[in-house]
Amino acid sequence: MKLKKYFYYALILIFITASFFVMPSAYAAKNKNKIEPEKILYIPHDNRPVVHKQTMEVVERAGYEVIMPPYELLGNREDLGHPDRLWEWLETTVDKDKNIKAVVLSSDSLIYGSLVGSRKHYYGKQLVLERTELFRNFCNENKDLPIYIFGSVMRTSRTGEASGYEEPDYYRNYGTNIFRYTSLVDKQELAGLTAREEKEKAFLELLIPERAMTDWMDRRGKNYESNQMLIDMARNNLFNCLLLGRDDNAPYSQTHKEGRNLQHYGRSIDPRRYQTIAGIDEFGLMVLARAINDLTKTSPLVYVNYNTGAGPNIIPSYSDEKIDKTINSEIVATGARRTEDPARADFIFAVNTNPNGITYEAAGSLNYGQDRDGVNYFANMVNSHIKNGRPVVIADIAFANGSDNALMEQLRQRDLLFKLDAYAAWNTPTNAVGFALSTGMLAKKMKLSDKRQLLLTRYIDDWGYQANVRKVVKAQLHGMRGGSLFDVLNEEKYFATERCRTLMQDFANKNLDKVQFDGGFNINFPWNRMFESDITYKIKS
Repeated sequence: MKLKKYFYYALILIFITASFFVMPSAYAAKNKNKIEPEKILYIPHDNRPVVHKQTMEVVERAGYEVIMPPYELLGNREDLGHPDRLWEWLETTVDKDKNIKAVVLSSDSLIYGSLVGSRKHYYGKQLVLERTELFRNFCNENKDLPIYIFGSVMRTSRTGEASGYEEPDYYRNYGTNIFRYTSLVDKQELAGLTAREEKEKAFLELLIPERAMTDWMDRRGKNYESNQMLIDMARNNLFNCLLLGRDDNAPYSQTHKEGRNLQHYGRSIDPRRYQTIAGIDEFGLMVLARAINDLTKTSPLVYVNYNTGAGPNIIPSYSDEKIDKTINSEIVATGARRTEDPARADFIFAVNTNPNGITYEAAGSLNYGQDRDGVNYFANMVNSHIKNGRPVVIADIAFANGSDNALMEQLRQRDLLFKLDAYAAWNTPTNAVGFALSTGMLAKKMKLSDKRQLLLTRYIDDWGYQANVRKVVKAQLHGMRGGSLFDVLNEEKYFATERCRTLMQDFANKNLDKVQFDGGFNINFPWNRMFESDITYKIKS
């Protein structure tokens, strides 16, 4: 009996010992085929949510891991950034992590510290060009690594108020005059001036302080030479892709002048390797989409479908060219191709424009949800594509800086909001177009729940906040204090936060009633102004 007992214990001991050695091996075998997400290193041009966390979220929901610098190294409106520390972080990270498959870099961050830094810095020309030369060194040291660069041609804001404290202080007083003067200089080169315009140009030369004009043009000159150096590197195939964005500009402006000259400077380069395109804030996601298309050796087919009327021929606000030209350029830049056959397309790119060709402001009186020409036509078009089983992506650019309320109500009533593959309506029309296009390309790699989450982010931000809540709270603050509350909140931040939270909840209850939110909204204003917000919330599982 004792012998049987000892034998029994011995068997148990053998089983436990065997399990100890076998189980880890079995676990390893089970997880051997587990695929880790590929890594892409990304340096944005600042820390605003849409170019930072929201861009990262799109890419990560497509199945990739995004490696970004520590948040404190990225520039903002007050802290112009830390270019030397960013270079150190970049080189150290690439040296240590050999699993990085591609790098997407903002030249503005690595040369000036940030996009705002490119407009306000006081670096000497030699230092600017030395930092630009570092791109050549980095490429030569990492020849097997796909490298994608995006940067800006400095913007020309129409007014000092529109500059949002992102230009030197004198622009608050003389920005309108500077914009007008440089637009006349550009027009003089391209079309000539009338006698009246000649007199106006001469008057503005006297009106704008020489010191201000010299400072503004000197900084632009450094940016221009730096961009020429980057174009030369692209010409020598150091980059997989170089995109230069013509930030907020107009058909006649200093930005347009510099942009067309830089485009001509690189005219012999394959447009898949170098372009200048209207816009800038959307470029991070566009170039990330390009990197992913290259990694996966894919070239999505895009069918572009406009609203009735002017459609492809409109020149939207904050741009200097027809929207169809911008879209064509963005399709090439992201590694996709355009098709005229909707049946062959990977997705329908539906572009909501006003039939009369005018871009209105989302905060204006025309955007209170009343029916307008083209709204039903566009909603019917989207509905038809979806019924035919085609993925649809909407770039909503009838209004700048927010959604078209009438269109969104049509989509809500027809239960189409969460049947789209992607949507965008934020900031400038070119911002929205590039972001929607890039998200649409990556949506094919996402689960349905991921696509819906990204749609919800855009509806809350572009529709709820930008097109509705922001203008109400801004008006209330204006009544309390006066002035432009897009610029600086300071002591009014608490009031703005609480009012926005309440109104965002009211908006969600009315317009997003099919979404089960777990609690309320938290709203932060990372740049101490109402123009952009960081909105967080939870969804019931």
